[in-house]
Amino acid sequence: MMLKMGLLSLFFHFLFLSISSGEISSQVGINYGQLGDNLPSPEKSVKLIQSIGAKRVKIYDANPDILNALRGTDLQVSIMVPNQHVTNISTNQKLADSWIQSNVLPFYPKVKIRYLLVGNEVISSSSKEIWYSIVPAMRKIKNALNTHRLNKIKVGTSMAMDVLESSFPPSNGAFRSDIADPIVKPMLQFLSRTKSFYFLDVYPYFPWSTDSNNINLDYPLFESRTIKYTDPVSNLTYSNLFDQMVDSVIFAMEKLGYPDVRIWIAETGWPNAGDIDQIGANIYNAATYNRNVIKKLTAKPPVGTPARPGRVLPSFIFALYNENQKPGPGTERHFGLLYPNGSNVYGIDLSGKTPDSAYEPLPKPTNNEPYKGKIWCVAARGVNASELGSALSYACSQGNKTCDPIQPGKECFKPDSLVWHASYAFSSYWSQFRKTGATCYFNGLATPTAKDPSFRRCKFPSVTL
Repeated sequence: MMLKMGLLSLFFHFLFLSISSGEISSQVGINYGQLGDNLPSPEKSVKLIQSIGAKRVKIYDANPDILNALRGTDLQVSIMVPNQHVTNISTNQKLADSWIQSNVLPFYPKVKIRYLLVGNEVISSSSKEIWYSIVPAMRKIKNALNTHRLNKIKVGTSMAMDVLESSFPPSNGAFRSDIADPIVKPMLQFLSRTKSFYFLDVYPYFPWSTDSNNINLDYPLFESRTIKYTDPVSNLTYSNLFDQMVDSVIFAMEKLGYPDVRIWIAETGWPNAGDIDQIGANIYNAATYNRNVIKKLTAKPPVGTPARPGRVLPSFIFALYNENQKPGPGTERHFGLLYPNGSNVYGIDLSGKTPDSAYEPLPKPTNNEPYKGKIWCVAARGVNASELGSALSYACSQGNKTCDPIQPGKECFKPDSLVWHASYAFSSYWSQFRKTGATCYFNGLATPTAKDPSFRRCKFPSVTL
């Protein structure tokens, strides 16, 4: 009898494990951003998502056209309450109920909505007033889901690495003092109580690109067989930058008293192109990183990280498409696995089953060393003249005699050339304010160039790297 009870207990133990592993399987998903004016329809996009082996998809809102296109598929879906709605929902349960009624009930269960994120990198991208609304909004959204018995849908929010005050060595990981107790601790309490996940955005590209002299490129690309780093406090040994970054968050959570909250990689990836001054943003590195991180994330048995060995890290790769309307530096518009026409930027299989030898050879990287020389910022080709005029006015309104040389009678004045004047203004503005965060973008109207646009007596200001 005791033997039978033991076997029965063992059976239920393995049954529980299989159910749990089904919930957090090692299958890799894709982030489906929509910041492009040339992207395929939702119906075509869903087919493309399936064609690259994705098993999950995350969108940054609850777009009904996309959700309808996902209806009846096997794709697990993560939807999002946009940042601008977080504050109102945080103080109004009826509004949370209404959001669920409008954005979840019409689609569930035909659309396999499994995750609902309340905001996207709110602490990194929104005003401080909204920060304190995140957890109350998460609670109200969870209450609304419970009202409709939608208990399978996990509620969370995505966080970038800049919520940490320190991250190196990983054992020194700690949340920023301004958010640790008032925001992160109650959030972790909520995630622990509801058995949800800490959704983390992890981009080894950025710490490497800002310190490429001291970090060997093979380390963030998972290509090193010899480079190791041993944390002097934990004695854990690391062979790649991704694990270091994830573990720094795990140690930070431990310091707040929540060592067991599960991690979900909400975004990770590598840019396939960028601006002239953006080192290492190329197809070779992007393909190498994404193929290698997919191997890690889909490994059986699971690999985990040094701080949590053998643990599944569910994940979404960023992103489905190169999105031409994303603001910021050039890399922001070049994280896609696909071009907007639906063709592959490089061969990829999110299932992790395709060996590297089956892919076409990759183009050799040409920008793995920092660019040295001058760069100018000029008007992009074919842009809207009215928008260009507004951007010119903005650049010239920032003071510091930015546009004096293009005034009538001055050396750079051309009476009938809006493009010329805008290019001068962009270069002048960027050269003066780049150190304080200015970019050569101007809502897509400008582009950096290594070709000097100066003409005769008119010398365009430049940035020297």
